[in-house]
Amino acid sequence: MASSTGMDIDHVDEHYLEHAAASSSTPTSLKPYYTKFRQLHDRKLWYQLTLTIEEFLNHPDSQAPPIQIELYDNFVRRFSSKINQLQLAAIGVKVARQYPDPAKALDFLEQLATKLDSPDSQDAYVYALMEAAHFKLLLGDADGTKMAMDKCGNILDGFDAVETAVHASFYRVCGDFYKAKAEYANYYKNSLLYLACVNVDVDLTDEARVQRAHDLSISALLGDTIYNFGELLLHPILTSLGKSGQYSWLSDLLFAFNAGDIGRFEALTPHLPKEAILAENLPFLRQKICLMSLIESVFKRAADDRSIAFSTIAAETKLPVDEVEHLVMKALSLKLIRGTLDQVDQLARITWVQPRVLDARQIQALQTRLNNWCTKVEEVSEYVKNQTPELFISA
Repeated sequence: MASSTGMDIDHVDEHYLEHAAASSSTPTSLKPYYTKFRQLHDRKLWYQLTLTIEEFLNHPDSQAPPIQIELYDNFVRRFSSKINQLQLAAIGVKVARQYPDPAKALDFLEQLATKLDSPDSQDAYVYALMEAAHFKLLLGDADGTKMAMDKCGNILDGFDAVETAVHASFYRVCGDFYKAKAEYANYYKNSLLYLACVNVDVDLTDEARVQRAHDLSISALLGDTIYNFGELLLHPILTSLGKSGQYSWLSDLLFAFNAGDIGRFEALTPHLPKEAILAENLPFLRQKICLMSLIESVFKRAADDRSIAFSTIAAETKLPVDEVEHLVMKALSLKLIRGTLDQVDQLARITWVQPRVLDARQIQALQTRLNNWCTKVEEVSEYVKNQTPELFISA
């Protein structure tokens, strides 16, 4: 039965605490907590009581249902207005996960969210509402999930600052929603924002890290507006793919795309049937790797060397010359580059290329270009000095 989260009575159920402390069904490691709960409550030490409850909820022996649910129903809800409301929301979120029935978990969190919906606790309200939206999504209520996302997004926009746990909840649920809708670019954005709010090594299990890295990789490859994987490639979570063994080829594929390495892409295509959705989108992936190759080709050139012959583009992208114009026009329409096409001279004159997050190899290439530029500047300086020595006479 879902708890009555709206109830708030400032006294404890002494029978519950005494029974739990004495019961043979209560794990021995948890029994001291019930005595401590009573002592802290009687002394009205709400902060210390909250910390002790959080410690209890994190204890491995409290994870077996319905231990946490009973603690909330018979104890926490009776003084819920006395403690920090964001911490109350966090406690409620942990308890909700103990319900085996998602519908009961949803009912629990919706009641809690209603209780938290006041001007002074909007951050806690967002936290509870987004976690309720998680269960709505599990129950197939996509519309209800989207409504919660929109409502919470508007509330968060009004905050100057908010606890990272609230943002983490928001971005995680938004990511799950877009994953269910197969909106790759939106999933990619929200999932990376979620990872920015958590400690990947502490907050995610090994399995969760691999799954998150896998999903991010798929969304990066299939997102029709994602043409720079640098942020993902530099993120620690990507190492999970290599360690898993199962998905190491997927990591290699990402690096091939980011470098626009068509040869490497072709070498990895035999792995695509392992991910049916990638195999089904092979034509799109081929076009995307050609666009990535074009971007890389432009990016590695000096600003004064970006008038590129169609034949050169064809050679670098491994496309027939008569398909180059369409490829460049596609890149222009996606705002990956700016420039003009000269059909008469068969030239693409590129004036700008989309800024990128660089991987280590690209940073090294940029350093080489910078060193070459510095060398040229020194050579010009030396030449001018030799031609007009009178300008360089020391005082």
